Amino acid sequence: MTTPDAADYEAFVAARIAALSRTAYLLTGNHHDAEDLVQTTLFKAARSWHRITGEPEPYVRRIMYNENVSRWRRRRVAEFATSRLPEQPAADADVDTRLELQRALQTLTPRQRTMLVLRFFEDLTEERTAAAMGLSVSTVKSETRRALARLGQRFPELERSPARDG
Repeated sequence: MTTPDAADYEAFVAARIAALSRTAYLLTGNHHDAEDLVQTTLFKAARSWHRITGEPEPYVRRIMYNENVSRWRRRRVAEFATSRLPEQPAADADVDTRLELQRALQTLTPRQRTMLVLRFFEDLTEERTAAAMGLSVSTVKSETRRALARLGQRFPELERSPARDG
């Protein structure tokens, strides 16, 4: 027999696993790391599920964002980025663009990358992004501006996109 908390948790996971997995992939840039991040996030959420009041999604996503930064801090000594990929991609322009954008996103700090994912993929306001990350709105504004400038240096085509012109 399952408890009401367990049933609520199972229903939440069933309904939101795909969205959480997409966000985790955007945060990590790697399917294996994304799966690990989602698993760790859901494990931590399950341990404290009985304390969550109201809507659980912001709470679970905050666990994910914090865990992503913590994982990066733990692993940054053991891993490093290289300028050369082990395999050459197909000569398709869309693939080339996607790979270049992935490389550009990898140049950001985990906090900057998280902000961009929240602001432009999750479509959160600056205020909601600040609340989700436990930061001030001014910090979100300035870090987002820095992250976009850094991406613009590495990926100049972003500077000319319609989204940035409007």
